[in-house]
Amino acid sequence: MASTLQKFIHSLDLRALPRVLEIQSGIYCEDSVYEMFGNECSLSTEEVIKVTGFKINKLIASICENNEVSHFSDKVELPLNFPGLYKVVADKTPYVSIEEITRKVSIGPTRFGHPCFYCTKDVKLANFTIKHYEKITFCSVEEVHGTMAVNCVVVRNNQSHSFSLPLSLEGEFYECEDDQIYTLKEIAEWKIPKCRDRIVKLSNTLHMWDSPSPLPKNFDGCLILMPVYEVQAVMKFRKDIVHILSDLDVEVKDVTDCYDISSFLQPLPLEGIFERTSKEFPMVAEIMEGPSGSQKPYNLLSAGKEIVIYKKYQATRVLASEMRSDPSKRRYLIPMSYKGKFKRRPREFPTAYDLEIARSEKERLHVVATKAFTSPHKELFSVSVGDQFLVQQCQTSEVLYEGRKKLIDVLACEQILGDSYKKVLLPMYMEGGFVEVIHDKKQYLLSEICKDFNLPFNVKVSVRDLSMEKDVLAAAPGLQFEEEITDSYLLISSASSPVESWEIPVYRLNMLVHLLSKGVQTIVPPVTRTTVEEVSEEEYCMLRRYENLTLHPPPRPPKKPT
Repeated sequence: MASTLQKFIHSLDLRALPRVLEIQSGIYCEDSVYEMFGNECSLSTEEVIKVTGFKINKLIASICENNEVSHFSDKVELPLNFPGLYKVVADKTPYVSIEEITRKVSIGPTRFGHPCFYCTKDVKLANFTIKHYEKITFCSVEEVHGTMAVNCVVVRNNQSHSFSLPLSLEGEFYECEDDQIYTLKEIAEWKIPKCRDRIVKLSNTLHMWDSPSPLPKNFDGCLILMPVYEVQAVMKFRKDIVHILSDLDVEVKDVTDCYDISSFLQPLPLEGIFERTSKEFPMVAEIMEGPSGSQKPYNLLSAGKEIVIYKKYQATRVLASEMRSDPSKRRYLIPMSYKGKFKRRPREFPTAYDLEIARSEKERLHVVATKAFTSPHKELFSVSVGDQFLVQQCQTSEVLYEGRKKLIDVLACEQILGDSYKKVLLPMYMEGGFVEVIHDKKQYLLSEICKDFNLPFNVKVSVRDLSMEKDVLAAAPGLQFEEEITDSYLLISSASSPVESWEIPVYRLNMLVHLLSKGVQTIVPPVTRTTVEEVSEEEYCMLRRYENLTLHPPPRPPKKPT
């Protein structure tokens, strides 16, 4: 049965891919050529293409009033990089089964892909009962004891309970309210269910759009979003990928069941390679679409090149930023294998609370006050610019407040007075300014800093990594190590001249390959080259916001008594 390409894609389950489609009719008639993203393809009537993937290319937005499209609203086109942060409005229409949820909602390995639902009735399992209206987090879909199921988590009384729900389970499941904020790109990738409208509310406007905004001036309401997909397809007898927008005016027919699908190439993104079992590595692949960028090894990964993929794994990186205030500040992910050495740079602390976070058992933190502070309590110390302190520990102290004694958090320090020391107490809520005094002249490896000190930590490269052709960190005026990031990587080398291997990030590199049946000459990878990865501002924000959500942020500094 024929349908429009848009209708077919909107109803298609990603897990059903690949699908073979036959072009039935449309404005692109016999021998017509359609060009998209630099790829030309003939969409002749009765032409056969294999759809291997699709993703949202842009969004059609309408202003929403009372969960309905406003009668006075024109539809506007929003690119995925349109600035602004948005809150997702929970869908009021229930899902009738777990199977429907997995078919229509994105469930994946990152925190974006962990949607939450509740059921209007208790769900009784073999060893656990989910209470009605209890928040259920959907983590992954996999086969459990021969049956497809969703791995889920419920947090109850600060304890996590893990269990599986079979896809056959029926009930009324509603989407939970989501208090996170997202970019349009994040919403497009993870938060738009198939065959349903998605309503979002503008939470924060980012004024970084050069062209006139398609939205009304000072708009702060809700939008109904309709996706337009970019369909990724392979044409017979061609090795390159073609990209077609789903709103193309053609009709198609699904002929997968009566066609030899193996006659087409099967392109795989790096995520698809990473999902393979460890036993399938190493493998040989040909690059169909390579990444952009002049940095090694990306400049070596051009279309047509053959590579060996040795293994997949999780690796630790340190997220670092240049210490400069101008907009050209650069961000890096530094591997633990980095062989350069660092010298410490002074840290700055805006509050006494930051001193408490930064102090360590390894050494006493020595700081100089850069801002004066007058204490409202006679029991606590008033700070002058230039006062020097050795930070000791956090404790509580009694102060007189409106005629009554009150316990507050304070930071115990020793004020340095020439050759003597004076014990003083600083209120933890103190908003002052301190700069660190460095006595340590030692040169540290990256691993030593992560082991011995709390991040964030300020450094400058003192000995560059000589194993790298160009050490971009050596030119930085100073670096702040912000946090450790764990990410997914593949280890690869050139198949024709495997003299060195490289680690490539799975989720930050747009690249398509197809696997070859060739055997791997050696299963032992050559020496791995250290690569410092420069990340964009957008990638930096995503790493900071979502990669380390398992670490609870420190509490806010206590407020000054009023």
